[in-house]
Amino acid sequence: MKITVLAFLVFALASLAGAQQFTAADRTAAEAAMKQVRPQGIRAHMRFLSDDLLEGRGTGTPGYQIAAKYVASEMEAMGLEPAGMNGTWFQPVKFRGAKLVSDQSSLVVVRDGKEQPLKEGVDFETSGSETSTDETVDAPVVFVGYGVSAPERHYDDYAGVDVRGKIIVTLHGAPASFPSTERAYYSDGIVKAANAVAHGAVGLLAMLSPEDAKRYPWQWIVPQIRSGSLRWLDEKGNPHDVFPQLRAGGLLSQTGAEALFAGAPKTLDQVFAAANASQPQAFPLAVSAKQHTVSQHEEVESPNIVGVLRGSDPKLRDQYVVYTAHVDHLGRCHPVEGDDICHGAYDNGSGTAALLEVARAFTTLPRPPRRSILFAFVTGEEKGLLGSDYFANHPTVPREDIVANVNIDGAPGLLYPLKDIVALGVEHSSLSGDVQQAAKMIGYQISPDPMPEEVFFIRSDQYSFVRQGIPAVDVTDGLQSSDPKLNGEKIVKTWMTTLYHTPKDNMNQPFYYDSAAQGSRLNFLIGYDVAEQAQAPVWNRGDFFAEKFAHGSGASAGK
Repeated sequence: MKITVLAFLVFALASLAGAQQFTAADRTAAEAAMKQVRPQGIRAHMRFLSDDLLEGRGTGTPGYQIAAKYVASEMEAMGLEPAGMNGTWFQPVKFRGAKLVSDQSSLVVVRDGKEQPLKEGVDFETSGSETSTDETVDAPVVFVGYGVSAPERHYDDYAGVDVRGKIIVTLHGAPASFPSTERAYYSDGIVKAANAVAHGAVGLLAMLSPEDAKRYPWQWIVPQIRSGSLRWLDEKGNPHDVFPQLRAGGLLSQTGAEALFAGAPKTLDQVFAAANASQPQAFPLAVSAKQHTVSQHEEVESPNIVGVLRGSDPKLRDQYVVYTAHVDHLGRCHPVEGDDICHGAYDNGSGTAALLEVARAFTTLPRPPRRSILFAFVTGEEKGLLGSDYFANHPTVPREDIVANVNIDGAPGLLYPLKDIVALGVEHSSLSGDVQQAAKMIGYQISPDPMPEEVFFIRSDQYSFVRQGIPAVDVTDGLQSSDPKLNGEKIVKTWMTTLYHTPKDNMNQPFYYDSAAQGSRLNFLIGYDVAEQAQAPVWNRGDFFAEKFAHGSGASAGK
């Protein structure tokens, strides 16, 4: 949809109360800047980033370092300033990696004094421990539903049970009765682990519902977990967001769950039915468990890549709108049809490519936006949003000066031409108005999260900023295609179950680059609008995430 100069003026002035007036040249330049988001540019960046040479861009690998230097070179060529550490483009992040030593580790179920060893890779899987190379726990087992305590929802899976000194078993996810983003929050493994520790648990085993198992088959999950885990290290060399009190952990398969639930007060079918009905539930199982976990540790370093376009307003240029996209992928992975490279063309070569094109659009403006625009290409997303979490905790600019985050994880519209978008998390802050204006300009409808069970809100880098109290949005594909011949819902769900995190996420897929460019222009408009406004975004007053996290930054709750 062509954006006229007059329409752009209406768009801009609708949300710029108190802002400086644009000149006709500014308006024309902004429209021209959007055209700098080129379909062929997105394709070219993706082609390089997903090439075999980069070996899947695994965090800390030589392939990732090549990708990082490519991104930095592109930013330098377009005239951005480095905004990493010590005047460079890079913010180094140190990690501790942990991998399970399988032949020295074990998980044993004990019932009536009889031991039943579970088989790693068949009955359970674990990635090892980041806090210890050798740990053992022997304790009774208690099932605690989803493992969720949500007082504002009058929901507590721990009610009526004592799990002190016990190993708990939880279901993946959170109650479907919760609003989408709150469901995602309570599904977060960090939130669940912290809650388990607060209740005195010494171990946490998880299991999948039958519905989850259909979306994420066991044979797909095992290689993901076996690849190991990472945690970023603080100034003292300690891993962040770890829970040494939990000395047992892992994911149970269906057979593993059956072994633990034999003789339990409820059958697994009854447990799943209660969970589907969003009913709190907890009860001791008729077993104890012994887990011995031997882990191999290594230290890895991998950089975030950061550039900045300085703002033009003397009063606002020290505030920042931060764009993010993750550069990393899985590296070498479980082979499919002889290919053992997880190329990550869509995830997230496309998001990195789209952000490079958005950055190029900003640099063509003859007058930069009033606020500064920071472009953070982050590492370690596939290992748990680690690079963005490190940046949000240790930003290269004052954290209180970051007013918003716009994240790109998968270029919107690349899989099919879009009729609608989903703006994850936008309903919690005044960013809603910016997204609505931008979507109207491009011609997109805005739909609610159509797949809340996937908890996408906590699965990409904008959530790292939310956790630090910074309003954020991640625009993803809606399920309606503007091409009536294409079924958006079928395309997304097929992609998630057949291509996601496999070597088949490569450049041989049917991609729609013109549509991706249009979706990227939407992200340009969102950030441009925020950067031009006199007032910084605010959380909605009384909002769930405002109450949880808004203390973390200068963002306040609005009226």
